Amino acid sequence: MQIIPAIDVIDGKCVRLTQGDYSQKKIYNEHPLEVAKQFEDAGLKRLHLVDLDGAKAGKVKNWNVLETIASKTSLSIDFGGGIKREEDVKIVFNSGATMTTVGSIAVKNETEFVRWLLIFGADKFLLGADVKDEKIAVSGWTETTDIWVYDFIQKYMEHGVEQVFCTDVNKDGKLEGPSSELYKNIIAKFPQLHFIASGGISSLKNIEELVEMGCGGVIIGKAIYENKISLKELTNFAS
Repeated sequence: MQIIPAIDVIDGKCVRLTQGDYSQKKIYNEHPLEVAKQFEDAGLKRLHLVDLDGAKAGKVKNWNVLETIASKTSLSIDFGGGIKREEDVKIVFNSGATMTTVGSIAVKNETEFVRWLLIFGADKFLLGADVKDEKIAVSGWTETTDIWVYDFIQKYMEHGVEQVFCTDVNKDGKLEGPSSELYKNIIAKFPQLHFIASGGISSLKNIEELVEMGCGGVIIGKAIYENKISLKELTNFAS
C-alpha cells in the first residue's frame, strides 16, 4: 500500500476544497514546499500535487510550485490540473513530475490522450476517474457523463494505463470514509490494476480497510491537514 499525501494549490498556497467547491476553500499553508518536506521527513515517498488554478483555467498554472518541490525533495510527484494540451504535458515533465495526472482529457478527447500515451509512455500517466453514482464526472465535478466507470477503466487499461485513482464526488473532503463498495467492485473487475483510493479518508481504520480489499495506494489530503491522521501514524503504516 502506497501512502500518497495530497497538496492542492491555489495562488501558490496549500489549500483544500470540499467536494471541489472553490467557494469552500481553506488555506493550510502559504508554502507548499514546507508541507512537502514534512511528508518527506515522515518517510513518505510519493506526492499527489494538484494545480487547482490550472484546473479552473484549463492550462497548467502552478508549474513553479512543482519545480520547487521536485528540486528540493526526493518525492515522486504526480501532477495534475488543467492538462489539456501536449504542451502542458511537456511542462509538467520538464518541471520534475514523475507522472502526469489526467482526467477530463481522457473523457472528452480520447484520440488526443491515446496519442500522449504513445508519445510519452502509458506508465507516465496517472488516470483519474472521478465518479458520481458509478458514472464519470468531469469539469470540476460540475458535469456527470453517462460513461460507466468500469468501461472507462477497461478502455484505458487496454491502452496500457497501469495506475488509476478514483474519487467519489459524494465523499471528497467530507471525512466520512471512503467509497468502499465502489472500490471493491473495481478491484474485483480489474485485479491487475494498480488501484488508488481517493476521497473521504478520515482514519487509520479506513486505510486498513483499503489494504484488506486490495488497494495499491491511497491519496490522503484533508485528514492530514485536519489532524485526523498524524504523519507519525502514516510513517508507521508505510514502513
